[in-house]
Amino acid sequence: MSAQTQTTTTVAQTAQNERATIVVENFSKSYGTHRVVDALTFQVQPGEVFALLGPNGAGKTTTVETLEGYRAPDTGTIRVLGLDPIKQAEALKPRIGVMLQQDGLYPALTAREVLRLFAGYYTQPQDVDALLERVGLTDAAKTRCRRLSGGQKRRLALAVALIGNPELVFLDEPTAGMDPQARQTTWEIVRELKRNGVTILLTTHLMDEAERLADRVAIIDHGQLIALDTPANLTSGQNANVVRFVAPEGLDCRQLTALPSVQKAEEVRAGSYVLETDDIPALLVELTTWLRDQAIPLSELRVGHGSLEDLFLRLTGSEVRD
Repeated sequence: MSAQTQTTTTVAQTAQNERATIVVENFSKSYGTHRVVDALTFQVQPGEVFALLGPNGAGKTTTVETLEGYRAPDTGTIRVLGLDPIKQAEALKPRIGVMLQQDGLYPALTAREVLRLFAGYYTQPQDVDALLERVGLTDAAKTRCRRLSGGQKRRLALAVALIGNPELVFLDEPTAGMDPQARQTTWEIVRELKRNGVTILLTTHLMDEAERLADRVAIIDHGQLIALDTPANLTSGQNANVVRFVAPEGLDCRQLTALPSVQKAEEVRAGSYVLETDDIPALLVELTTWLRDQAIPLSELRVGHGSLEDLFLRLTGSEVRD
């Protein structure tokens, strides 16, 4: 590469960094001798819903807490809204909203009192009652936090994250414990925020949530970035024809692979199997016949394209981690 080309590339990269809402470059963090984040690099663009995924212990929490200004990087560069989250925290905090996985709400205060308290920290907060209605907590406005259900606490935590009209929102497991209706409401709030130009960093263990909401997905494991692209691009590289079925755990995948139309068979988690093929109709006949002949009960059968969850399990493994 010529000197001129290098200079042009450097200038372009600098300009891109300046536009990005979040810049993470060669970020590493260790606790004692254990490195939890290892030379991690990615960017989040303005108005983007960016999902950061990984199994437990992958380094997600450390990364997000560093972006929020609660931890300092050992090495590398972290910029959020063009600011250093540690050194320029006073300027950054009013511009971001944080929805924590652990709600940390005041148990003796009512939902409305909690929002009024946090509204007092901002110069132009949202209307408290309008926001309570937006997250579906109008009927629980006078309920003390200790009496709220788990799902209601998550919705109140979301309202707290949004009360200051942030430019950037960190959502950590936003729909954990929510019923299907509240989950759909939360998804629509995320989409509305995006339409209004708000940038969102999302962490979730729900792959369908990331697939439906995120513009781009980053998967990290053992502190390193192992995949980064749009959900469509990430899944398009997989075999398009997939059969998923649920049956007793421990089936012999070698026998499944031996079926004429099966290209690959895998038990992605206990009792959940994924078969790849280029001939769905033939495979369905072979599979159901094999299950019948083996007297194996079938409780679920689905046909479709490779999913983000399939890719995630292939990249990070199916074993449960603490």
